Amino acid sequence: MSDYSDSPAPAPEPAPEPEKPKKVKKTGVPRTKMTEKQRKDLAKHMEKVGKDMTASEKKSHRMKMMGRMRKGMSVAKAHKDITQ
Repeated sequence: MSDYSDSPAPAPEPAPEPEKPKKVKKTGVPRTKMTEKQRKDLAKHMEKVGKDMTASEKKSHRMKMMGRMRKGMSVAKAHKDITQ
């Protein structure tokens, strides 16, 4: 009798893939929460410019303004940047 069997050896289990670190999008300017003054200024701005806009246009404009103001822009600079 032989010590070898006719069946093939079982295949070794593949090594688990190392976890890839998640990619983090880096921006040049740190984003922060808006201050109370910025919120009040934005609300005042929206009252002034929102009269002629539809609800969806108001929301779009407000979101664009908020994004720029969080980066540190003033209301006037943010509005000018959007309307150009």
